[in-house]
Amino acid sequence: MRAALIWLAVLVLSAVPVVLSLASPLLQWRDPVYIAAGATGVLAMALMPLQPLLATGRLPGLGGFRGRRLHRIIGALLLLCLLLHVAGLWITSPPDVIDVFLLRSPTPFSTWGLLAMVALLLSAAITALRKPLRLRWRLWRVAHLGLAAVVIGGTVAHALLIEGTMEPVSKALLSLWLTAAFAGSLAAPLRHRASARRQG
Repeated sequence: MRAALIWLAVLVLSAVPVVLSLASPLLQWRDPVYIAAGATGVLAMALMPLQPLLATGRLPGLGGFRGRRLHRIIGALLLLCLLLHVAGLWITSPPDVIDVFLLRSPTPFSTWGLLAMVALLLSAAITALRKPLRLRWRLWRVAHLGLAAVVIGGTVAHALLIEGTMEPVSKALLSLWLTAAFAGSLAAPLRHRASARRQG
């Protein structure tokens, strides 16, 4: 019963913001490429809370190897969503995208989005190159967590500053859940150590 409730909460918190954004009246006069670009951005944000939960084995039935494998798969999906998001925005408005890359965009949310994008690309790069570069696990983990914090912080700021297709309440709840999931993943090792000390 507890596992079912956890999965129900995960489904609602992730799916509802995506569904509501696709039902936004602001999309009525938009072309399909613009709609797809926005949808992939929302989908990426909806998938992000799963990452810290999978990495720390806190989702029922997805502990250990299965959780880590799905963590890598979702990481690849996040990269795909990012590429589609940026490509769609480029197709619909190249000058705006150029302004963002040159750090001269007048909209603050664009800068936060760029920061999150760069951090996500760097995170993927150090993960792919971890073995070739012979990075120590502890060093890689610190870098990975640091970049994840930038991705999450940038994504939340990017989303909250945009007055767009995302429904405000579900967007705020998704932002809160994403932040809480990451904070919980940072606290998980501390809880394990405290528990081990008590048992020892």
